[in-house]
Amino acid sequence: MQNPHSRTLERSPSPGLSQSASMAAPSRMIFKRRATATALPLYYSGMIQKKYTGEGGFRLYYGELRGSTLFFYSDEKQESYTEKLELHNLNSMVPVASYSTRAAPVYTLKFPKEEVQLKIDNPDTGELWRGYVLTVAKLDIPHDLQLLPGQIMMLEGVKDQEQQRRVLQTGPPTPDTVQVEEYDDSLSIPTCFLVVSRNEAEDLLQNNPENGSIILRPATDKKNYSVTTRQVFPSGPVIKNYKIVSCPDGGFTIQLDDPVTVPTLNAVVEYFTKETANQLKPFTSRAYDTRIVVAPPVTPKPKVIPRARVAPTIHTEPPTRPLPLTPRLQKQESQYENEDFTHRKTDPHADMKTKKNFKPAPKK
Repeated sequence: MQNPHSRTLERSPSPGLSQSASMAAPSRMIFKRRATATALPLYYSGMIQKKYTGEGGFRLYYGELRGSTLFFYSDEKQESYTEKLELHNLNSMVPVASYSTRAAPVYTLKFPKEEVQLKIDNPDTGELWRGYVLTVAKLDIPHDLQLLPGQIMMLEGVKDQEQQRRVLQTGPPTPDTVQVEEYDDSLSIPTCFLVVSRNEAEDLLQNNPENGSIILRPATDKKNYSVTTRQVFPSGPVIKNYKIVSCPDGGFTIQLDDPVTVPTLNAVVEYFTKETANQLKPFTSRAYDTRIVVAPPVTPKPKVIPRARVAPTIHTEPPTRPLPLTPRLQKQESQYENEDFTHRKTDPHADMKTKKNFKPAPKK
């Protein structure tokens, strides 16, 4: 049953194929047709129950979260959605208190003019649905989610993808299409626009000066823009940030001491370039190679047969001993030692001569 006063929840404009015909189509073809019909990226899907606050009971659907819209199908095989729920004006998603931790969780989605309740089959899946819905609706990951680190990383990727999608398709109003005759810009977003934070933009300019020196990025309020620049002065490189405000009547105002209003975002980048005498250049991310190089032929390396390792042989020398004296040397030494004895033996009167020549010492 549909709320007659609802403007957020819309019926499908056409019934599409019959249920019996859609049941025969393969799932991959159905998902491809859904993506073509909605022209939105698929973030999350699964069985889900829905009802308006005050209605009697829940109705089972197969839900797909594409972009910031929740599509409801009668089952997995239906090609055309039965209802859809726009989440861009969602105020809050509050869980309904339950006395059992194992009970199927129920969440109340509060919009400015209505409330819708969603019922999930188990708490873990319900926490995932709550994380995805609030992330795409608020472009911010709730801090009270009880999810695994890998699931949080998936939500961060969804947030970045949805933020970039909104900027490129449904972002702040740009007068490029209105001023097309005055400005020959085929794209409303400059090539130096990146969905990055302030710190990330400063790191990109600091670490990649050869890629450019000016980055256009979304502001923290998600409604305006900011410009991050890097200029090289004699004292060293200087990084600055400027605020770009979207004008209600169209155009963009650069918040300087004397504010400057230009009609397009491309004109914002051109203004910084001209005012710095082309010292500032748009930052371009070189994610692709621009040259094709023929690799030299690879010469096969000869097979090396491993050799057995043998312990080295250690050569030890025997201890040196003193050489024995030759017989000749021994004979000479004995001859010198017995020289006096030989002399005495050959001269028999030697002792007598000694006695004759001996004179006793005089007595005192």
